[in-house]
Amino acid sequence: MLLQPQIEAAIQKDFNVFFMELLNESHMHAGPAAESHFKLTLVSDDFKGIGQVKRQQAVYRVLKELMPQFHALALHTYSFEEWEQVQKAPASPRCTGGH
Repeated sequence: MLLQPQIEAAIQKDFNVFFMELLNESHMHAGPAAESHFKLTLVSDDFKGIGQVKRQQAVYRVLKELMPQFHALALHTYSFEEWEQVQKAPASPRCTGGH
């Protein structure tokens, strides 16, 4: 089974999701792995009043069994109120390593 839908299902199951976008950015990085680098934008009022570190820890807890299957996860977490202000996550930089 592909990894991306497993990540999405785990997030949907454990968070009250207003908006979620999981991008497979593996093509932007060196190496042959098709599902190695992801960017997750997650908007949930579960994050209201919680700092960035605690938000990331909550996401990592949910994904702990899947994390050994990928190399990197860029996290952009917002409460609904924060999301209304920004409306999009920052762009990901291109990989500078590899061949």
